Amino acid sequence: MERIISPSILAADFGDLKSECEMINQSDAQWVHVDVMDGVFVPNISFGFPVIEAVRKHCKKMMDVHIMIVNPGNYVKRFAVAGAGMLTFHLEATDDPSSVIRMIRQEGMMAGITINPDIAVAELRPYIAEVDMVLLMSVFAGYGGQQFITDTYDRIRELKKIIDELNPNCRIQIDGGVSASNARALYDCGANVLVAGSSVFKAPDPKSMIRELLTA
Repeated sequence: MERIISPSILAADFGDLKSECEMINQSDAQWVHVDVMDGVFVPNISFGFPVIEAVRKHCKKMMDVHIMIVNPGNYVKRFAVAGAGMLTFHLEATDDPSSVIRMIRQEGMMAGITINPDIAVAELRPYIAEVDMVLLMSVFAGYGGQQFITDTYDRIRELKKIIDELNPNCRIQIDGGVSASNARALYDCGANVLVAGSSVFKAPDPKSMIRELLTA
């Protein structure tokens, strides 16, 4: 089964962002994960387009952008210009998810949709056939370093059944509390893209940790 590691730049040292990007370039990670928070949809603010563009300039890996913002459709074109390869938005952030998905595709990006842990997996069903990836949050969106929610395993299994039925090529991404201790279990449940922030950037050897997550 395909396995992808997407280190979350939110956990990087922003005082030396270029070096952190170069570490990802030299690692076995296939993507780089960029969390964008607006302080409205979630109770935190991360960074805007200048930082995203800096990551794009220095990081050669595919940019996997997760937007935790209201009115996601208003910014789709801008994220495409900034270099996003995958754009994932929250189901709860819009009244018309299908329209946002179409906009993302029209801008040449892959489309992802995501939900927080308190949203039923079944609510994603109408959109599974339209997206390239579903992100299941294993913590509540808004802050890094939270503890992994163990109900996530059952939610992955439920989502995998729907995906196998409606869109077998759709990837399942997990974000929040991912570490070497749970990576294998996540893969076994059906996840194939793991976002790792603190577990990578706080590790003594981040490149070795990425390799360990890939081969768990």
